[in-house]
Amino acid sequence: MPATVVVGCQWGDEGKGKVVDVLAAESDLVARFQGGSNAGHTVIIGDKKYVFHMLPSGVLHEGSRNLLGNGVVVDVASLVEEIEGLEKEGVDVMGRLLLSDQAHVILPFHRAHDSAGEESGRETKIGTTKRGIGLAYGDKFRRKGLRLCDFRHPDRFAARYRELSEYHDSIMKTLYGCEAPDPEEGLEQLMARRDRITALLCDGVTLVNDLLSAGKEVLCEGAQGVMLDIDHGTYPFVTSSSPTSGGACTGLGIPPTAIKRVIGIVKAYTTRVGEGPMPTELHGDEGERLRKAGGEFGATTGRPRRCGWFDAPVVRRAVQICGCTELCITKLDVLDDYETIPVCTNYDTPAGQTNVMPFDLEVTAAAKPVLEERKGWHSRTSGVTKRDDLPADAIAYLSRLETLAGAPVTIVSTGPARAATIPFAKV
Repeated sequence: MPATVVVGCQWGDEGKGKVVDVLAAESDLVARFQGGSNAGHTVIIGDKKYVFHMLPSGVLHEGSRNLLGNGVVVDVASLVEEIEGLEKEGVDVMGRLLLSDQAHVILPFHRAHDSAGEESGRETKIGTTKRGIGLAYGDKFRRKGLRLCDFRHPDRFAARYRELSEYHDSIMKTLYGCEAPDPEEGLEQLMARRDRITALLCDGVTLVNDLLSAGKEVLCEGAQGVMLDIDHGTYPFVTSSSPTSGGACTGLGIPPTAIKRVIGIVKAYTTRVGEGPMPTELHGDEGERLRKAGGEFGATTGRPRRCGWFDAPVVRRAVQICGCTELCITKLDVLDDYETIPVCTNYDTPAGQTNVMPFDLEVTAAAKPVLEERKGWHSRTSGVTKRDDLPADAIAYLSRLETLAGAPVTIVSTGPARAATIPFAKV
């Protein structure tokens, strides 16, 4: 069977966790392909809310195996904490989870270095989660990083850890006037979790490709969103990996020909956390109203999200890059009380009008949204599970988003619960 890839088509926080959880019921493997503990994937089952930073969102399904692929950077402490938390709930995580031994490790000095850089005032503030993601990827691409397979060789791990710690310590002292954490303390903490980690290691590339060859269902889960992609996002206000459908190939070691279904997850409006341009952003009371209605606070940091109307140029660009075969629209119910709902169809920019997000940051920062007023439905959609039960104006709104985005809407989410999901159309 071909692989299915789930990507965020805005700036992250689109509701991928819930969608992956729903689709995981029919999957043999849920494989996360990039990002680190900066992810915040929320799954709600009954009256219980689970927020995963490291674990794949399919881990709550008893019959599904889960993999952290080679493209992920792993925060060992965060991962073990999540595993132990679920074990207390009676979830057999160790029987459902595997780790690619190629995945790189986020180390304590990565977090300290990240935080020092963000707070120094000497560099452009990106708005990171201060969890060391970019620094871990930086060491990976400097060819100096430590991988999960290195845990099998504790003496070698320790020697390379100390060397890396010294490197980061020298930079932090020179640039920020502070020191990296004590290397011996960090090593002790990591080695205390070594047995947990090594018990889960596998050849992730072979695992995924063998399952695909055997006709099994593989669901590839991305973190963040396309507009935070290191190559295609609003650079430099981006993440340090590729949360696109192409990122699934490099982050799991599967060929592009294995991917036949790409589901783009899109909010019925737009949100963003962190710095950088956001042309449809609402300020003041309007922005606060949307934020409160949608509960728009980061699952990872708790930071209030910046909120705005649906931005078609953003989603068009994501569909273009990822080749989305279909879209899932989430949080439709957040708009239930609006009489009218503006939608951004294009941007007016100094370079002229455009219907896709420009790559030039200055052009994007100066862009003015061209808004189209849509009629609201002003009735309850929360929890609706059938298309025919949606108000006609809500269906018209979704159909307009589908046309603007350039991909069919096949799933609509009307709330955080698993059951609050509508099969909107067939691809």
